[in-house]
Order: sequence, then structure tokens, then C-alpha cells
Amino acid sequence: MRTERTPRAQRALRLASGTALCLATSFGLDLPLPFVSPVLVVLLLATLNRPLPLKAALILALAAMLTTGVGLLLVPVLKYYPLTGVLLVAACLFLAFRFGLRGGNNLIVTFLVIGLTMISSAGVADSGLAAMVIGALVKGLLLAVLAVAVSHWLFPEPANAPPSPVAPLLPAAEVGRVALRATLIVLPTFLLVLIDPASYLPIVLKAVSLGQQSSTTNTRHAARELVGSTLLGGALAVLFWCALSLFVHLWMFFLWMLLFGLWLARKLYGLSATQFSPGFWLNTFITLIILLGQSVQDSLAGKDVYTAFVVRMGLFIGVTLYACLMMHLLDLRKPSAAQGVI
Repeated sequence: MRTERTPRAQRALRLASGTALCLATSFGLDLPLPFVSPVLVVLLLATLNRPLPLKAALILALAAMLTTGVGLLLVPVLKYYPLTGVLLVAACLFLAFRFGLRGGNNLIVTFLVIGLTMISSAGVADSGLAAMVIGALVKGLLLAVLAVAVSHWLFPEPANAPPSPVAPLLPAAEVGRVALRATLIVLPTFLLVLIDPASYLPIVLKAVSLGQQSSTTNTRHAARELVGSTLLGGALAVLFWCALSLFVHLWMFFLWMLLFGLWLARKLYGLSATQFSPGFWLNTFITLIILLGQSVQDSLAGKDVYTAFVVRMGLFIGVTLYACLMMHLLDLRKPSAAQGVI
């Protein structure tokens, strides 16, 4: 007899299985930047409860290629007029975040921000590196769409499932302030990546996640939501690495990610009691994938995995603390501005 699961249970199974499948496939195929594809799967499955039609998937891949290609147009300006280039990137980041806060597609916003930061900074260092990053993002997106389709086939949405609630839009007066806050969170990371793109590119994904999460996180709980999820993601990455070290194999990589993904997905969809918001668990999941993926790549390259992890974790915490500081400082100006109008 077939057991009927609740919609939230199906979504948790879908998120865990899709992420694990995409992670194992990405590393098994030795794709460039293999941690990007599972991060995109997490974002797609957490925001969409229906599989992407083929036409929509192709349009999304084309949009990703075009939006990330925007970064290539900024490379000459950043090379020969660095101050003007940085100010132009800041203005474009503000417009991209404002577009998302006004109801625009969050995936398009993510690719726009990645194009403005990762692609342009990589192009300043080496045009070949920029082309590699664009190719990695497009390949990662195509693999992510395929993994989403397979996970929806394995764990389809129940026919009687209620539609996903639409996130409320911010008041028009708040959009500019929140977009500025997200821009100030991402911009210092972009300046850091300009110094050494090859070492700091993964930090951009973390900064983009923080910038988008800051638009929905209450300032009073910012430290717990942002810093807490970063620390938990790092702790889970250490635990995952220790478990994987017992028997290093691609299948074990898949099975361990499935187990960790199931635990995080149960928290994200409220199947087990938690005092944290879904954004907390989503940020934890993304942090885990980025840190773990980079550690695996460091191991394959023969680098000191533990030293690299400590440095990377320190950067993640620094970026997160800076995000909390920006949220606090900008929100301090809100009451005084209102009093001035009165």
C-alpha cells in the first residue's frame, strides 16, 4: 500500500535528494567550480515547488549567460578607471537588489550580482578565468535544472498541495534603504575578490546569500540569524568532512550529503520543531555546501585543507559580522529620519 506523504515531507525529501544527486554528479564529472551547481539546486528547490518546463529552463540558462556576461563589459573600466568602475558596480548592485525587492525574479538577481562581482573581478585578473567562471555557472545551472527535474520525478508535489505563499513585498519607502543595505554588504567582498580572484571567488556566493537574506531578517535577531547560521554551517562542514574521511568514495559523498540534507530540510520545512526561521536553515545549507566543496577541491589540489578551512571560515564570519553591522547602522538612521519628517 502506497503511503501518502504531506507536501512538506515531499519537499524535504526532494530538497535533500536533489542536492545530494547534484553534488555527487558535479564532482563526479569534475566540473569547474563544482559547488555552484548544488547551491543553485538548493535555491531552486527551496523557492519553486513545481519542476521547470523545458522552455523556462532554456530561458533561465540564456538569462544567466547574458546577466553574467554583463560583468565582462565592466572589465575595461575596472582596469583603466578603477574608482569609476567600483562606483559603477555599486550602482548596478543597488539597481539589481532594488529590482528583486520590487518583485523581480530572485534567481535573475543572483546571477546579476554574480556577474557584476565574480565575473568582473575574474576578468580583471585574467580574461580566461572570467570565461571559465561563466562556463561553470551555465553548466552548473543546466545540471541543477536536470537535478531538479529528477528530484521532482522521484518525489512529486501532491495534487492537493496548497500553492506556495507569495512573499509580501516591502513598502515602496523601504525598498531603497534595504537595497542600499544589501549593496553595502556585497561591495566590500567584491573589493576583496579584486585583490585575489582565484582565492576569494567563493566568498562572493556567501556575500550574495547574506545580502538577499538581510532583506527579510529582522535587525533585532540579525546576529542570531546570520552569524548563527554561518557558524552552524561551518560546524556541519567539519562534521561532514570527518564522516567522509572514514571512507572516501563518491557514493559515500552522495549518501552523507543525503543524510545531512534530510536533517536540514526537516528543519527548513518545519517538520521538526525549531525556533529559527527557514532563512536561517537555508543559509546554513548554502554555507555547508560552499565550505565543503572548497575543502574537497583543496584536497584534490594537494593543499593544506585545515589551514585553508580556518582562513575561509574566518572570512565567512568576518563578512557575516560586517553584514550585521551594516544592518544595525542603517536601521539606526530610520527612526531619526522619520522624526525629521514629522
